[in-house]
Amino acid sequence: MTTPGAPPDPLAQRRIAVAESRELDLFAALLERRGATVLRYPLVQIIDAPDPQPILVWSRRFAAGGCDDLILLTGEGLRRLLHCIDRHEATLRGSFLEALARVRKITRGPKPARALRELGLQSDLPAEVPTTPGLIALLRPLPLRDRRVGVQLYGGEANLPLIDFLIEAGAQVSTVAPYRYADQASDMAVQELLGRMRQGEIDAIAFTSKAQVERLFRAGKPEEVRAALAATAVAAVGPVVAESLGAHGVDVGAMPPGSWHLKPLVAALGELLGAVRG
Repeated sequence: MTTPGAPPDPLAQRRIAVAESRELDLFAALLERRGATVLRYPLVQIIDAPDPQPILVWSRRFAAGGCDDLILLTGEGLRRLLHCIDRHEATLRGSFLEALARVRKITRGPKPARALRELGLQSDLPAEVPTTPGLIALLRPLPLRDRRVGVQLYGGEANLPLIDFLIEAGAQVSTVAPYRYADQASDMAVQELLGRMRQGEIDAIAFTSKAQVERLFRAGKPEEVRAALAATAVAAVGPVVAESLGAHGVDVGAMPPGSWHLKPLVAALGELLGAVRG
């Protein structure tokens, strides 16, 4: 509710495209509460890995004490690991959680730390900067030779910079990829989004995952996608997403300064669009 005489909310009557899918309703509600018009374009969906067997093999080895450290890149990854166990080999869950409590847990960003807290556990080594370079900077001073390090991957991405660093440091590395990203919005819907951005019909677009950025750039010629984004204020939820946009030559106008969640992203969008309006 706006106080009489107060300046209008910078998000009021703004048209904001949202690429989020998993928490789309929550994100839309936060924006709409401040008077924004939300245009829903969920670009990707998260699905289970097509074959559960490699995940179960890795999980059995982990539950049997096969890791000294576990690097969690995403909260979704830990949840999908447990979902795979519950669905295909429920008797494994107890020993898996016991092993998870024992190992040194290393997290990239707040989401995997939150997933651990849901299980009554904590991150032992959270990366100060929630990116792969930030994770490597955290690990670099540590003695890793002969450490058995499990790595839960981001989607199906191999993350070779991290894996190569661990191997060069002398660690024994095993990876697990419990989920994948798949296209959600149709190509026609994505083309509609790009066209509306180019025509100036959208004030801002907010990205909450790297996969959303990559999906957008798969939908058209890179120069056409960049032109559409150049005509629109661009917001990223955190450094990983901002780096992905930057790698495609896109300027990021807004990113929360230190808490990479939806509420701070809405606040950053308000500051950006308030400055544009001013």
